[in-house]
Amino acid sequence: MRKYVIMGVQGSGKGTQAAMLCDDLDLVHINVGGIFRWHVKNHTKLGAQVRRLVAAGELVGDDLVEDVVRERLQQHDWNYGFVIDGFPRNRRQAEFFLESYDIDGVINLDLPDAEVERRVLARRLCSGCGLDYNLIAHRPAVPDVCDVCGSPLVTRPDDNPEALAVRLREYHDKTKPVIEIFERKEFVATIDATRGVEEIHAEICARFGLVPADDQAAR
Repeated sequence: MRKYVIMGVQGSGKGTQAAMLCDDLDLVHINVGGIFRWHVKNHTKLGAQVRRLVAAGELVGDDLVEDVVRERLQQHDWNYGFVIDGFPRNRRQAEFFLESYDIDGVINLDLPDAEVERRVLARRLCSGCGLDYNLIAHRPAVPDVCDVCGSPLVTRPDDNPEALAVRLREYHDKTKPVIEIFERKEFVATIDATRGVEEIHAEICARFGLVPADDQAAR
């Protein structure tokens, strides 16, 4: 069983790399932000609570985030392990996680702020099916129209220079110290995330000595 945390600022490719690892190793991708978005989209009680917090300009509290992570991991659908993405984001969450779970390592995707801005401001989202696009690396065949469902592509409400500056400041102030906590207790591999997707994936596998499940079966 393998259990990893993947970290990095927005636009660093956490979701892409987590999905690739999970496909290769039969792991489960636990996207904490995605869990909250699902609840908001489906108008659950938790989603309503999150919506109120966001509308008031507040962050989701540590207690609530920890409860969601605990509940998700208690489902135990991760027979071969998991990659958790979007958690922990501050010192308290890191300490909670380390006290509650054993992990095999931390993948830290390092990306300069200027490149973060270039990537994030190029992101688009399908207003119909929710498919992600990026005008740098994943353009639709028809401009501003989803390839899958034909719905218009939109910019996420918080993908603007002002909101991004706030998120970057939040990341540097709160999330980077989390990496320092992990470095004292776990193996942390800091990966240059400015390169191509496949090159980054190959380095992650090399740094952690990972062999895809298909390759293992062939041996």
